[in-house]
Amino acid sequence: MSKPLVVITGASSGIGEAVAHQFSEAGHPLLLIARRLDRLEALNLPNTLCRKVDVTKREEVIAAIAEAEEVYGPVDCLVNNAGLMQLGSAHEQDPTEWDNMIDVNLKGMLYGIHAVIGKMRERKHGTIFNISSVAGIKGFPAHMAYCATKFGVHGLSETLREEVSNDSVRVVTIAPGAVETELLGHTTSDEVISGYEDWKKSIGGAIAAKDIADSISFAYNMPQNVCIRELVISATRQPA
Repeated sequence: MSKPLVVITGASSGIGEAVAHQFSEAGHPLLLIARRLDRLEALNLPNTLCRKVDVTKREEVIAAIAEAEEVYGPVDCLVNNAGLMQLGSAHEQDPTEWDNMIDVNLKGMLYGIHAVIGKMRERKHGTIFNISSVAGIKGFPAHMAYCATKFGVHGLSETLREEVSNDSVRVVTIAPGAVETELLGHTTSDEVISGYEDWKKSIGGAIAAKDIADSISFAYNMPQNVCIRELVISATRQPA
């Protein structure tokens, strides 16, 4: 029996790339979305459509998903992974970076949901993973706007989960702690980057993107009548 379509945003590196490998190995056709098309194509995964998409452009998200459904059938799983982390003190950070994070982390996620949720409800089947953060549960210095967006992810995810639960659609919030990805590279403050790297060393290093992918696979492969609403995943030595 053929496996259903999985859509992954921010799939060109880090968590998105690790999730893409896992779902591909499990036999799922994929739609991989990111701004770096060359990185997507370099993954060289079978039964995979790679599209250069800016998740802040709603029409691009809708068009890519519609194209993939024409080829592989309905989306059964959306992994809303595209994200931006730009850290800085509230009095020093360029507010443009706040706008960027709101656009990608919140509006980009909402656009992905909007593109698939109606049909999932009609079919009475589907799973949406929204990648949040421990920074969506508690605050951290120099994370003000980032925390605001990730608290928002938690809020929208739980609200959506309640809204669609009676249609047998699952919504799962994934809240990683520090993960070895390229995410910190979006931060423009050298001081903040240095402090973050020192902190990671102090806890024995961050976890791997595969650890998050393993958790997503575990939650997805539970029976459809079982929804693991939220997973918080961090290095054992990460205290916060």
